[in-house]
Amino acid sequence: MQALFFYVTYPLVYLIASLSFKTLYRVSDLLYHILRLSGYRKNVVVENLRNSFPDKDEAEIEMLCEQYFRYLCDLILETFKTLRMTEKEAKERCVFNTTPWLEDLYEKKKSIIIVMGHYGNWEWAGPSFSLYTNYQLVVIYRPLSNTYFENMMAGMRTKFGTRITPVNNTLRKMVEYRNEVTATAFIADQTASQRDAYWTTFLNQETAVFTGPEKLAAKFNYPVVYMNVNRTRRGYYTVSPELLFMEPKEAREGDISEAFTNRLEKEIVRDPVVWLWSHRRWKHKRENIL
Repeated sequence: MQALFFYVTYPLVYLIASLSFKTLYRVSDLLYHILRLSGYRKNVVVENLRNSFPDKDEAEIEMLCEQYFRYLCDLILETFKTLRMTEKEAKERCVFNTTPWLEDLYEKKKSIIIVMGHYGNWEWAGPSFSLYTNYQLVVIYRPLSNTYFENMMAGMRTKFGTRITPVNNTLRKMVEYRNEVTATAFIADQTASQRDAYWTTFLNQETAVFTGPEKLAAKFNYPVVYMNVNRTRRGYYTVSPELLFMEPKEAREGDISEAFTNRLEKEIVRDPVVWLWSHRRWKHKRENIL
């Protein structure tokens, strides 16, 4: 059944990936109307927005909801576009702002850990980093359940030299790559397991934070870099690195997770539209584990 679904769907994905950007965004506008008519996760989005911005009235929440779904359609089609995107297009559409301190870390053969959120086009941020820097990027990810789509996405994510590692193999691969100068990237705003989460207040809500990046940063003492993805206009982004911790082993427990969460929250408040509001981020409640 997985194979049938893939081979029926793949020609459409390939066709979308082959469109010009101008046509791609026209299709996105059409997809938006289809998505809104379907009611896809609107209740989740509205609830997340209300809880995150209690000072906003219903008109503002509805406007953000509409803008979010328009952006989500762009994001979906931009991700498909990666399948046929050239190196030139990747560098033009998602510009990486190189910094002297990052280049200095590379020259000193210092590997780093990258933390970022489901904010902006995180899929394009990977190729941008790989194409603009000398670091070997290793993206930690959760494989898709459909092996055919998983193979397609793996090809898209690695086409410009990025490596990908399933989350369950993270430690083993970091040890394996220890003699290389790597940048190990985590999308760190995923829902954390209740068992070993760090709890904090994020967007006015008690939130369980994934602690893997913090623990690994301390173990290897790799500098922790926040990667900010900013949408400058439709279809164009910049990626900017910000150093959070140079010596993670000296940080107190929870400091790295707190710093990442605070930095991401600041960006979401600045421009809420491009965060993944349809994700059930707050499905775990703290009182359930007391």
